[in-house]
Amino acid sequence: MDHSTGRTTPLYGAAQAAGARFSPFAGWIMPLQFSGVVAEHRAVRSRVGMFDISHMGVLILRGPAVKDGLQSLVPSDLGRIGPGEAQYTVLLNGQGGILDDLIIYDCGLVEGQHQVVVVVNAACCAADTIWLEHHLLTHNCTISDGKGDGVLLALQGPQAVSLLEHLLGWDLQALPRFGHRQLRWSHGPVFVARTGYTGEDGVEMLLTRQGGQQLWQELLEHGVQPCGLAARDTLRLEAALHLYGQDMDTSHTPLEASLGWLVHLEMPHAFMGRAALEAQTKTGVSRRLVGITLEGRAIARKGHPILNSTGAIIGVITSGSWSPSLGYAIALGYVPAAMAKPGTELLVQVRGQQVAAQVVRRPFYRRPAAPEET
Repeated sequence: MDHSTGRTTPLYGAAQAAGARFSPFAGWIMPLQFSGVVAEHRAVRSRVGMFDISHMGVLILRGPAVKDGLQSLVPSDLGRIGPGEAQYTVLLNGQGGILDDLIIYDCGLVEGQHQVVVVVNAACCAADTIWLEHHLLTHNCTISDGKGDGVLLALQGPQAVSLLEHLLGWDLQALPRFGHRQLRWSHGPVFVARTGYTGEDGVEMLLTRQGGQQLWQELLEHGVQPCGLAARDTLRLEAALHLYGQDMDTSHTPLEASLGWLVHLEMPHAFMGRAALEAQTKTGVSRRLVGITLEGRAIARKGHPILNSTGAIIGVITSGSWSPSLGYAIALGYVPAAMAKPGTELLVQVRGQQVAAQVVRRPFYRRPAAPEET
């Protein structure tokens, strides 16, 4: 592969040394897999795996009314989070279409200014920055790159938190889901958040270039499985986590994308796209994103048609894969709202064959509850 056609992260050399196979993604050259998708997937589900996610965008927003400004652009009530807490939400246009999904981290006062960290998708980073700069002009906010040449590293799996505590001497047990802290270790500052994109417990960390390279090496030496984008995709699909550009985009509202839990119309604040979502709430949506399982060995992929029992096309698959954890094929796709109820029988056209399928509840996989301490 010609790696001159994309940007590389600070962990490119380390990933290459660990045997990574690379692939272009959103203008970057990223590890696709190391030891194999299934092995990496199972390592995260049963133990721990690490992902280089340094392609993601990190924006730092500062200003006296920075949360008010962001509130005008997202449908989720940001008043529900305070310093040290975070909110997953979506950035909307005037029609309620989804420009990107993102996580907003409230950092409280930093050097006398209210600071918020926003992590966005790699492919949307430039457009998101322009959108935010334009719409936050009147809120006296500054926007800067929060990553620079640093590293974003995800450590995911049931052993992730305990391993990190052992390795770096931190106490993370009191850090709740979507909680975050600014910590330090011998190789510099680390922004640690109990978030992830796998359906497992774990953390995502922003480190300096040197710090990220050092931590990657130390984790390797402790037997942590390096994982690529392919395993990240099967893991997130089992957890029914959306992929921007496939499962949602500007042609979908959060209500259509089955993200209605992000829409807080009960709050009194105006926000971009609110009128469109209020109208959809009254009339109902015509289509909805659903979870689908397939019979047999056929695997649905993005773009495969979804059919009703008579063979008429009624929708389209947006994401699909074989599930290593469950042992059958799973998919997400849009169907008419009247056919979105779990148990509804469908057909999916795979390589010219009509494969029996069914709408099911999401997520497909849910991690086992941690045993109670005695």
